[in-house]
Amino acid sequence: MSPMYFSFTSAFILGLMGLAFNRSHLLSALLCLEGMMLTLFIATAIWSMMLNSTSSSIIPMIMLTFSACEASAGLAILVATSRSHGSDSLQNLNLLQC
Repeated sequence: MSPMYFSFTSAFILGLMGLAFNRSHLLSALLCLEGMMLTLFIATAIWSMMLNSTSSSIIPMIMLTFSACEASAGLAILVATSRSHGSDSLQNLNLLQC
């Protein structure tokens, strides 16, 4: 495995582990998700540059668009929960009470 693939894989795994094990605040979960999406964006951008085809060059832009939509939806949820519950702590959120 080349060092580039190892670094992308380890960055994605670190984001996934942070999302799985650090469940204290909503903001930290959103940052882990954003780190995972940026890792996937960089990996697909390098993959499309190595292929040298015009049909696969649009894939990173589509992924970046979805990442921006995910970030805006996550921030809207963060603002809504901090206004209604007073904090972004995930222990205080209960889906059965909504």
